Amino acid sequence: MECYDSNNTQGNVFETNTTRSQRPQTGYDLPIYGLDDGQFYEIHIPAITCIAISFFSGLAVLISSFRIQSYKTFFSWTTSERFVVYLSFCDILFNMAHSLDHIHIVITRDHVYPKGLCSFYGFMLAEFISAQNLLVNIIAFNAFLLLYYCRQMNFGVRDWRLLVYTYGVPLIATSIAASLKTLGPNGTFCYFDGVRGEVANLLFTTVPLILVLTCNIILYWLTWRRIRIDSKRIKNVLGKEAATIRASHRVAGTMTIFVMAFLIQWWAMAIYGVWQLVGNVPQVLFQFVTTFSNTGGVINGIVYIIIRRRNSNKPNRNRTVKVALKKQTTPQDVIMVSVIQFGNKSDSNNNSG
Repeated sequence: MECYDSNNTQGNVFETNTTRSQRPQTGYDLPIYGLDDGQFYEIHIPAITCIAISFFSGLAVLISSFRIQSYKTFFSWTTSERFVVYLSFCDILFNMAHSLDHIHIVITRDHVYPKGLCSFYGFMLAEFISAQNLLVNIIAFNAFLLLYYCRQMNFGVRDWRLLVYTYGVPLIATSIAASLKTLGPNGTFCYFDGVRGEVANLLFTTVPLILVLTCNIILYWLTWRRIRIDSKRIKNVLGKEAATIRASHRVAGTMTIFVMAFLIQWWAMAIYGVWQLVGNVPQVLFQFVTTFSNTGGVINGIVYIIIRRRNSNKPNRNRTVKVALKKQTTPQDVIMVSVIQFGNKSDSNNNSG
């Protein structure tokens, strides 16, 4: 497809009008990225491979989680364990939609048709990418509150506040984007339309992702800075206060694992979004985007394994909670018990699972 060349000085009015009429009107007027330079399969095959591995990793995490514990006691699980499930849910649905559009493009070597199907794929990607952004930002902020203010965020009964925020807000925003017809093909996959959705992609993906990444990095640094300071101070502290600090460190450390996993998954996408605004994106960076952004299920699976190992290596911690609950008489006791409960299941939860 010939695109309009603003430097053309041949000056024929008819030719100019004809060329202008060939300007892309929607993402469907864009060429399929990689077909003209032989990069087509180098883009889609690695992406499909990463997506497939990520999908089965996320599925394995869900199956393992609900085999170890009963779904009936889900909201009594530790916050970290529930976060893993929520992130796996995002990964699975994201990978389902994303694999289908990549496979469709590979088979047909064309855009996804009908147009409504491509918009649906784009809707799914926008919803669950945004949900991950918000959820991990909540995790980072919660770890910060725990260490600096000895308090936790109130997610509401059955996590309703958390779920409304992380899934409901993106649902409303994505629905608005869909109503404005900004979802569609971008030349590589279905997300925001490569022509109509440029501004929406900037406001919905690039800007929020950069803000969330920046915020998470700051909170991550502040959290670990506090842990290092407290670790030095704890050498001179004994008794309940020391136990409280150690327990908060364990929980905050677990929370920051989620943040680090998020940074690994989305750093390339953030750089890609900024680079795209100022110039042509190098092919190697584009490959990083298609690889790292599609490995969420694998990264979340690693986080899940780390959490399970930490829980299995602390068999007596639940007993500590049980004893402390019977003896809590001071604010320090209450804080210690709440912190330990935040990161570890009580005996009753283990038995009910």
